This record gives sequence, structure tokens and C-alpha cells, in this order.
Amino acid sequence: MYQSLECRPDSYREWYQRGNKLRAEGYYYEALTSYERALNYQPSDYWSWYRKGVVLEALGHYHEAIDSFTQASIIEPDNYWSWYEQGCIHFTEFREYDRAIACFNQAIKLRPQDYWATYRLGEAYRKLEQYEQGIDYYDYALALRPDDFWAYYRRAEALQQWGKLEEALASYQQASSLEPDDYWAWYQQGVIWQQLAQFDQGINCYQQALDLEPKSDLAWYQQACCYAELNNRNWAIICLEKAIDLYPAKYLPLAVNEAIWADFRRQQGFQLLITNKSRRYGK
Repeated sequence: MYQSLECRPDSYREWYQRGNKLRAEGYYYEALTSYERALNYQPSDYWSWYRKGVVLEALGHYHEAIDSFTQASIIEPDNYWSWYEQGCIHFTEFREYDRAIACFNQAIKLRPQDYWATYRLGEAYRKLEQYEQGIDYYDYALALRPDDFWAYYRRAEALQQWGKLEEALASYQQASSLEPDDYWAWYQQGVIWQQLAQFDQGINCYQQALDLEPKSDLAWYQQACCYAELNNRNWAIICLEKAIDLYPAKYLPLAVNEAIWADFRRQQGFQLLITNKSRRYGK
């Protein structure tokens, strides 16, 4: 239990410093009270409004946090942090991407070389499916941080969602070169190779993903589909069985119903696989 600090009841500075100490120690409600007391003495203090917003955000009171950050921005419209924090809440907690963009634009006017506001603008435009603008901001972010994994990964994701598969693939490859142990970058490369009907390449990328996460039902199943497209029946069934064992409720129905397995379903070994797995998993 936190023991109250002695502080002068007529001192803004003591209340503000007390709030900072309590916030640093994780006593957010007590810190909130202290910042409110400080604001009673100096209602136009930017940092008390800003720190109050930080505490409210940590407590999950997001609307109140935005109100505090907004008040801070009114007092000091040229301070980057209150604009940036508003943008993050609109983006992450409320999925209000247009409002997030407005806040990040204000932040970036104040810090044109800021990576994070630039990157988050890319994210907000991607979420709005305005892919061209999003990619522009990812490119700006990469100009600021040329070796940033996430900017390459999200850029690839935007390109993939936009249907520009070859460009997306190049960005995923760049992401993998920066973080070769990231499962998703390899998995998404496999997805794109598969969409491009380059099934051998897809298999290789799914294998890279499986080397990192051997229990990925997604990668096992998609690898099975690639082998099926190549008419490599033995490996298709081996990979399919792995996927079924990991997630029978999902992959047994797919094995029974998906068109890619139609020819396989006339094969005795495949029929035996489905029968045995159905008995084992009660399907």
C-alpha cells in the first residue's frame, strides 16, 4: 500500500512531482488525483494535462485520456507529444483512422523527421484501404530507418492487399533479410508464391515458416495444397495429416470438401486417412 507523501497543499510543483513519482511506481489512481490537484493551481499547465492523459490511458479510460491530451494541445499546439498520443488512441483503441491521421499529421508537422508518426500514418491509411498513400508513408519511414523490419512488413502487407503481389513479395523478402526468424514474413511469402502458381517456391517458404513454428497448422495445410498442385501425392497427404492433427475441426472438413482434394478422395490411402482421423477425432 502506498503511503501518502507529505506535500504542501498550496504548491503546484509538489502535486505535479508527486503525480510523476506515483505514476512511475504504478499508482495510477493516486497519480491522477495528484495531477488534478496540480491543475487546480495551474489550470493551463501543459505537462499536468499531458501526464493526466498518460495515466488515464494506462487505466484504460481512453475517452478521458483524449480529452486531457486535447486540452494539452490547446494550451501548447506546437508540442508533438499530445498530438501523437491522441493519434495512437484513435488508431489502436477506437479504430478511428481518419481522426488518427489528423493527429499524426499535426505531430509530423512539428517533427518532420519523426519515424513513428510517419509509420503510423502508413498504418492508418492501410487500415482505410488507401494503399497508395499508406505505401508512400512506409517509404518515408524507410527513408528515416532503412533497416526497419516493420515498415517493410507492413508495406508488403499493404501491397499484398492492393493486389501488387510481386512488389509485396520483394518487401516481405526484405523483411525476412532483416529478421530471418520471423514466422509471418516467411508464411506470407509462401502465400504469394502460391497465388503466383510458383508452388515449389511456396513450399520452400512454408518450410522456412515451419522450421520456426513446427505446430503451425496454417503452414502445414498450405504446404499440403502446394504439393497437391504439383501432384506430389505422398507429401501432400503427409502435410495434410499434420494440419489435421493440429486442428481437426478445421482441416478434416476441408479435406472432405475442398476442390483441391477431389482427385485424392478417389485414392484408397486418402480415404483411409479421412476414415482414421474421423474416428480419432469424432467427426
